[in-house]
Amino acid sequence: KERVEITDPAESLARITYQRFFRRYLRLGAMTGTAQEVAGELWSVYRLPVVKIPSNKPSIRRSFPTRMHRTADAKWQDVVAHAKAMQAKHRAVLIGTRSVETSEKLSELLTRAGLDHAVLNARQDRREAEIVAQAGQAGRITVATNMAGRGTDIQLAPEVAESGGLHVIATERNEARRIDRQLFGRCARQGDPGSVVAILSWEDEIMDSCALGPILGLARKINWPSPLTHWTGQALTRAAQRAVERRHARTRRNLLRQDQRLDDIFAISGPME
Repeated sequence: KERVEITDPAESLARITYQRFFRRYLRLGAMTGTAQEVAGELWSVYRLPVVKIPSNKPSIRRSFPTRMHRTADAKWQDVVAHAKAMQAKHRAVLIGTRSVETSEKLSELLTRAGLDHAVLNARQDRREAEIVAQAGQAGRITVATNMAGRGTDIQLAPEVAESGGLHVIATERNEARRIDRQLFGRCARQGDPGSVVAILSWEDEIMDSCALGPILGLARKINWPSPLTHWTGQALTRAAQRAVERRHARTRRNLLRQDQRLDDIFAISGPME
């Protein structure tokens, strides 16, 4: 139709896992703020020890108790109310979500509540610098996915710093604790004030992504007293998160073993690293 020559389809001539690729380096090292949770895997795969380096300035981040709800609707209502309360205190608010769809759903709820806000996700990546530049202003509410704006310092307005800094709200547990800590690390950077809170529910995606289905189904049917609902929900969330982490680590180990077996079978890439 467009009279353009059709190129040949892409063809993979060779492949290699990340584990084997990085082990080819003579010198290998890295820096990250969230390596402690995978220290064992880093040593077993790469023989790299994890060394903790003190921060440049002491962290004064405040962590509020986790808020657990039985239903997702109740959770989102609490997220909106909590963001509104922080906005009234002239705090800057960053709300973290796991997906673009969730960020847009929350944006609709904030709009219905009359709360002015900005959304930072893959569909607004061209405005990322502009949105991040405004995220530290007093009363500013920013909804962001986990990947959006990572590694960027949010500069706080003087009024925000005096009011307690950036307040981060996590709306779900991620599949790895490292990602949760990356979100919380958006605030209280370089000695700035800041605070974090997780607002969760028993209907969050992480709860259905592991082998806790029968236990979770039973727990949802029991009319627990409020404190027990909170404690049980947190315990199940932590168990679900660790189960997913173990499953992902097992997948990576199996992939490396498969790559090594193929290398032994074909014996065309030289000795193993």
